Amino acid sequence: MAKKPSRKRSLNVLLEESFKKNWDRPALSNYNQITLYYKDVARKIAELHLFFEACGLKPGDRVAVCSKNQANWGVAYLAAMTYGAVVVPILHEFQPANLRHLVSHSESRIFFVGDTIWNGLSELDLPGVEVVINLNDFQVVRSLNPVASAAMEGMEARMKERYPNGFSAADIHYFVDSPNELALISYTSGTSGFSKGVMIPYGALVSNIQFAHEAEPQMDCNSRMVSMLPTAHMYGMIFEFLFEMTLGAHVFFLTRLPSPKVILEAMASVKPDTIIAVPMIIEKIYKSMLLPFISKKRIKLMLNMPVLDKMVKNKIRDNLIQAFGGKFGEVIIGGAPFNREAEAFFKRINFPFTIGYGMTECAPIITYVHWDKTKLYSCGKAAPRMRIKIDSEDPKKIPGEVLVKGDNVFLGYYKRGRRRRLPLSARPLQEHDSGPFRTEHLPRGDREHPQQHALCGGIAGHRRRFQAGGPDLPRF
Repeated sequence: MAKKPSRKRSLNVLLEESFKKNWDRPALSNYNQITLYYKDVARKIAELHLFFEACGLKPGDRVAVCSKNQANWGVAYLAAMTYGAVVVPILHEFQPANLRHLVSHSESRIFFVGDTIWNGLSELDLPGVEVVINLNDFQVVRSLNPVASAAMEGMEARMKERYPNGFSAADIHYFVDSPNELALISYTSGTSGFSKGVMIPYGALVSNIQFAHEAEPQMDCNSRMVSMLPTAHMYGMIFEFLFEMTLGAHVFFLTRLPSPKVILEAMASVKPDTIIAVPMIIEKIYKSMLLPFISKKRIKLMLNMPVLDKMVKNKIRDNLIQAFGGKFGEVIIGGAPFNREAEAFFKRINFPFTIGYGMTECAPIITYVHWDKTKLYSCGKAAPRMRIKIDSEDPKKIPGEVLVKGDNVFLGYYKRGRRRRLPLSARPLQEHDSGPFRTEHLPRGDREHPQQHALCGGIAGHRRRFQAGGPDLPRF
């Protein structure tokens, strides 16, 4: 008899408990537009579960989701995951032909898609896709399944039949997942080459969510988050959406292009508890707001005078913190190289920011350290439940590939074979074994800081060191 999955490490159980506990709290908002409460999201999930049943969808079948950031994206994602389907979140920036290929390659049976994206796809055939649903209104726009349209149109009657006393929190019972079970397939060109289907297990998602709890302990059901990164990208998906859903927090999706003006307007209004960003966003704010100010002759002079220097820096820091809402614990930056000039300035004024290192293949976190412990041009130390090794005879002098191992590591690339996930206690393996994950990122030793290591490629793209003094360079 097969062993039942443990509820203690089940992501869907975390979501189930959060929805029940936070039933009357706001969950997902399109900024300055609609707001869905946890009870609204739970009801829509229940409707979609009935729809999946009617379509003959089984746990493990693939469901693709593609649109710009919006609340309904989150609803579709959660509905698929809590049903036990494998979610296939696809970046909306892909060209129609590429989208068609990825949906087909993933063997998705159901495809949720934004209307503007569907306009570019509607003339194309989508091999293997049985049902296409418009994410803006959850209407079936194409179907090869004879019951799909009728199932969606008759949803109110189906809900009354299934829940004759009305749908309530007590009716939520989600699929119980296990750590090594496939949760999603993420397609991204990412930092390790061409687009591949990265197979992420539930255990990697749970480990990253647990990391978020540890890194941002101030976050709770009263917290608010502005989601400005693509939700189909692992960085935004985990830390601007999925983590918050397990807390009962409120996520505000920016449905417009995140320009500095739009971002700061949203931050001032929402007052988020943590800010997740890519360098480009912070650099735009630095160049458009701060650089013109600190380039003035009078300010340059004051920044070179001991007493006035401190006063000016404190004023800039305080104003910047207020511009971002004034409530956040720190700004976590990752996903691309950060301008060294901007980074040095933010460090100089003691702005609460930190830079992490990660990959889609690690769902995504590999290294991190809290902002008050981070060092200039560093990407932190190995995250909890992760280990890093430099594959070099002398890492301080000879470049070597970054190897990682731990709970965050993926299962393999879809249709390219699975890799064996290893516990942290595993011994070194032979060349032919799957072993630790080879990131294809090459660090080098730093002459000024010999115990630190600068990345020469990949997510950093320029010199960025791992910090010494922690579990950053253990032996496998």
